[in-house]
Amino acid sequence: MKARQLNLLNQLKNYTAKVPHFMPEASGQLVRVVGLTLEASGCRASVGSLCSIETITGDLVAEVIGFDDKLLYLMPIEELSGVLPGAKVTPLGEQAGIPVGLSLLGRVLDGNGQPLDGAGALHTEQHAPRQSTAINPLARRAITQPLDVGVRAINAMLTVGKGQRMGLFAGSGVGKSVLLGMMTRGTTADIIVVGLVGERGREVKEFIEEILGEQGRARSVVVAAPADTSPLMRLRACETSTRIAEYFRDLGYNVLLLMDSLTRYAQAQREIALAVGEPPATKGYPPSVFAKLPKLVERAGNGGGKQGSITAFYTVLTEGDDLQDPIADAARAILDGHIVLSRTLADSGHYPAIDVEASISRVAPMVISAEHLEAMRKVKQVYSLYQQNKDLISIGAYTQGSDPRIDNAIRLQPAMNAFLRQTMKEAITFDSSELMLTQLGAQCQA
Repeated sequence: MKARQLNLLNQLKNYTAKVPHFMPEASGQLVRVVGLTLEASGCRASVGSLCSIETITGDLVAEVIGFDDKLLYLMPIEELSGVLPGAKVTPLGEQAGIPVGLSLLGRVLDGNGQPLDGAGALHTEQHAPRQSTAINPLARRAITQPLDVGVRAINAMLTVGKGQRMGLFAGSGVGKSVLLGMMTRGTTADIIVVGLVGERGREVKEFIEEILGEQGRARSVVVAAPADTSPLMRLRACETSTRIAEYFRDLGYNVLLLMDSLTRYAQAQREIALAVGEPPATKGYPPSVFAKLPKLVERAGNGGGKQGSITAFYTVLTEGDDLQDPIADAARAILDGHIVLSRTLADSGHYPAIDVEASISRVAPMVISAEHLEAMRKVKQVYSLYQQNKDLISIGAYTQGSDPRIDNAIRLQPAMNAFLRQTMKEAITFDSSELMLTQLGAQCQA
């Protein structure tokens, strides 16, 4: 941890030395510590800039998250320890840039963009500023091409377009991480950026070694901020992941951005906002949370001109499988579609546990053929008809021959279940998925 702090401090000094207008204010002192928030007086710094705080174990880097008259509110990026009353606080100026370049592929970084994998220093010649310039919405290219994600149920029934932003809604333990890993191995995207935010430390290593695998990792950049890191680090991890994806998009690559999870991003912002006294509004979430969500999500999507695209999947945790959770509700409104994972399907051994009825891709009609769309409609109708009458069929209350449509749905149910299932190590192309859907749709009509 101390080595990462020194790397960050050196990076900050090199970065701020290149900013001619940066004039650090006089040093101040620490006057109060409340929870994870530090209060300093005697110095001036802008919100979002960084400060160095002297501790008994070395300098600690903190970010300015607010102020009140002559008091600065700071939050440490790393673990808060060794702080003494009256400690010296020195403004460092603007935030350091994020190292970017093709040499990031195969590496695992923390929220600051520093290596976590023990594979040595990053050999990058460029640093991208943390804050990117928003693309004019009229300059973005329209979504016209499908993206192969290697998952048959998504390719066929919930087709994703290049530049689309999708939500992956699920409770805990229904296969979100496994589904993300399947997409990293099966997608045709040029580069994959994975943000693991707020996960258990064990799950981070498990995802990288077991789920992502060597094949997926070779063309991926992983940014990890486990649950035991500070809320500021978790917030930074999401923004760093997005910024790296933007860099590759600007170079013309088609990028797949997988962020697990958007809910942890919102919770980190809630912790920071409440620490500086922002009043809670909706079920404990301050208004700033709902202001930050669209700013993060809107950075993904298609670029303009010769730029590439960022196709993004954001996982959203639904506590108690409640899809009306405030974050889930806000995410549905700003995303281009949502995939719901069903606990009932997961408990029955149906993986991936995608609830086709509750899921939707808003751009699917614009990126698939008329034949594909018609086959999708037929399969959904038959699948939905069976689900609506499932209870009657299970208890034997339905009599065979009463309704030819239900009889057909019962007959096709095994084929539909086989179509929607897929093993973790299996990757199915878009063309193969479309062909199998067309064949299944023909049976639905028969």
